[in-house]
Amino acid sequence: MDNLAYERLHANLKALNLNTIDTILDNHLEAAASEGKSITDVLDHLFEEEVKTRNSSAMETRMKLAGFPVKKTLEDFDFSFQPSIDPAVINELRTLRFVHNADSVCLLGPPGVGKSHVAIGLGVEAIRKGFSVYYTTASSLLDKLKKAEQRDQLDKKLRTYAKYKLLIVDEIGYLPMRREEAHLFFQMVSRRYEKASTIFTSNKTFSEWGEIMGDTVIAAATLDRILHHSTVISIKGESYRLRARRRVGIQSFPVKEATGGAP
Repeated sequence: MDNLAYERLHANLKALNLNTIDTILDNHLEAAASEGKSITDVLDHLFEEEVKTRNSSAMETRMKLAGFPVKKTLEDFDFSFQPSIDPAVINELRTLRFVHNADSVCLLGPPGVGKSHVAIGLGVEAIRKGFSVYYTTASSLLDKLKKAEQRDQLDKKLRTYAKYKLLIVDEIGYLPMRREEAHLFFQMVSRRYEKASTIFTSNKTFSEWGEIMGDTVIAAATLDRILHHSTVISIKGESYRLRARRRVGIQSFPVKEATGGAP
């Protein structure tokens, strides 16, 4: 290869943003020449490396945009510690059919039993498959919706939450909702209903959502949409955090378990 062609090749690779190929090209050309590889084999390998790099970069970007407080995967979850969780149900969810079908997932249980871990783990699985994912706590969601409403931008904010293929709303029930907040929450649920998938986690039973939302009618209407196409997982077990505390000699305290059921 003459110098002009060599320089033009690298210049074109940069112009096309094929940066991985640009970086590894020289080594692979030398190896191809010494090993007698065909041009097709060389090109196949170079473009495969470019695609791998771009996919990895895209996943890192989606992970950052998802807003997870921590990265947790289902591979790291100790299912033996929570025997109330049916592994077959989790394996079905890992296929992400629920995302394709715009179904909901509800994870119920007392604090510390792994609800957020499973929710984030499913979110990571969705990102690996190329879906857009966003994580938020219920309190943060409501705060942003209220501020948007005050600025007369509620519809724009609801459209933003509606665009994600998977939305994770964590910690429902840890703080009570005011009536106007319950209406905002209902609007968010309605906007995504049968259009996109949502994972909800809560330390309260469905029968307690009327108390959480401060309005039994709004709660019933919200749950009607959430549960229409939904997988409900009730986790009855010990808190991981309390187990860790006992390991260092700190006494635990009793917690009230949550179970799934109709409102």
